[in-house]
Amino acid sequence: MKTEDYNYDLQNHLIAQSPLEKRSESKLLVLDKETGEITHHKFSEIINYLNKGDALVINNTKVLPARLIGEKEETHAVIEMLLLKEIKNNTWETLIKPQKRIKKGTKIKFTNKLLAEVVEIKTEGLTIVKLIFNGVLLEILEQLGEMPLPPYIHKKLKDKNRYQTVYAEKEGSAAAPTAGLHFTNELFQKIEEKGIKIIKITLHVGLGTFRPVNVQDLKKHTMHTEYYEISKEAANQINKIKDSGGKIIAVGTTTVRALESSTINNKVNEIKGETNIFIYPGYKFKITDSLITNFHLPKSTLLMLVSALSRKEYILHSYNEAIKKEYRFFSFGDSMIIK
Repeated sequence: MKTEDYNYDLQNHLIAQSPLEKRSESKLLVLDKETGEITHHKFSEIINYLNKGDALVINNTKVLPARLIGEKEETHAVIEMLLLKEIKNNTWETLIKPQKRIKKGTKIKFTNKLLAEVVEIKTEGLTIVKLIFNGVLLEILEQLGEMPLPPYIHKKLKDKNRYQTVYAEKEGSAAAPTAGLHFTNELFQKIEEKGIKIIKITLHVGLGTFRPVNVQDLKKHTMHTEYYEISKEAANQINKIKDSGGKIIAVGTTTVRALESSTINNKVNEIKGETNIFIYPGYKFKITDSLITNFHLPKSTLLMLVSALSRKEYILHSYNEAIKKEYRFFSFGDSMIIK
């Protein structure tokens, strides 16, 4: 399997630069994973594809305002730092630009309250830093940090909350689980009233979201690890619904990765750990029946994951149909359900 097999052409004007005024007014492409049949709807109609007794599993991670602009103490050169994940007490894995301007021991000042000292320089742009600060880090980040929007978004985000799901709770992500951005509290209420169980799990989105597939043989690509957790209560609820014949509908590829990573002998397990699972065609899904997801970048691991749930030909055909109908693509774009 070649990475190039997951390529497609997309014009720049279809890359969504800002969220819609109303979250649930985005378009919804419905793909039958078995037949390839496609229909077009509004996201607010998603409830028609969820049935009583099903489980809707969501990722309640919360994005840190983790993009920081500072300067080297010695030269005052401008440095951009993106916090990816905390390794241990106040020691973080980061992406720093330009990495060539720093070395072990370099100190980057962001404010009188926050300083970063470079501990280790790694490959692929990764840098380990020790954060030195006065006060509560989350409060400092709220004041100083910007939302870590993907590089293809060039428009400034007016409201930070629009890069969060309405159910975001647990801080720790370097990017939003964007499939969930379409949901509103009103829509969740209707879903629950229909008899569908909404179950929360957590996966903190890390470098895997930013890292492209740079090898031609996709089997040689190594995924970066991301922290995830599933409570005992959530695992028991999912297993009970699966055993009773209900469908497990994942909201977003991050939710799929967490569910599939925790499943042994077709049972979801309580867990707190890390996963580097790489799902691509040929993978046999253990627990996930359906997926609500956005439209993903060409040659990305996310496009490979959705192709594994259906067929690559069906997925690429649906993407081409979405392009013809001028769907909006990527993080702030429109949605699809693979059922």
